[in-house]
Amino acid sequence: MWTSGAHLSDIGEILCRTDPDAPKHKGLTGFVVDMHAPGVDIRPLRQLTGGASFNEVFFTEVRIPDSHRLGDVNGGWTVALTTLMNERAAIGGGMAGTSSGNMSTQRLIDLVRHQGKDLDPLVRQQVADIVINGKVASYTTLRSMAKIAAGQLPGPEMSIAKLSLTMNMRRMGDLLTTVLGPKLVADSGEWGTYAWSQFILGIPGMRVAGGTDEILHNIIGERVLGLPKEPSPAKATK
Repeated sequence: MWTSGAHLSDIGEILCRTDPDAPKHKGLTGFVVDMHAPGVDIRPLRQLTGGASFNEVFFTEVRIPDSHRLGDVNGGWTVALTTLMNERAAIGGGMAGTSSGNMSTQRLIDLVRHQGKDLDPLVRQQVADIVINGKVASYTTLRSMAKIAAGQLPGPEMSIAKLSLTMNMRRMGDLLTTVLGPKLVADSGEWGTYAWSQFILGIPGMRVAGGTDEILHNIIGERVLGLPKEPSPAKATK
């Protein structure tokens, strides 16, 4: 479920339970799978934006040779974590320049001026928050990219980068609704109005991609700040 770009991909990554007797994640193995193999059924999911970049993927009697295995047998959890860390690095680092960095920031400033809101102190404060948080996130990302360039694996700091991105996207969404109001949903042809609607509608999807905001808060709290782990539901009800 929610496999991004599966309808465009030639290969995918799959986790299979290879030891049903092992507890939880210890009995998983990772494989590379041919997305055009017999039995692979890809069904795009229609999104709020009108597009369909996420997919359901069904596997029916699909055979995968052991030569396509990633890592050790029953070592798939390590493969999954490595994949997720790199995904967050790609989202938080590679997209920061377009989704929460200088390019979109300048567009927002142009929009505020075009709508005559550039002297509104509350709007100016919202713009300042977006600029400051985007800049701070970019420094965190640069530090993480330096680690990767040195041959180290991306760590939990990439969770910070990805969470910073979605939080700044939410700030941008709040600013857009403040400045545009109904113009955001009415295609009047006016510059810089309805064109932002797809961005707004895409924010919930970004808050799920690569780990939900809630999961990333837990990772940062436990692995970066050293806070106690969240209790399991069973223990929390006692």
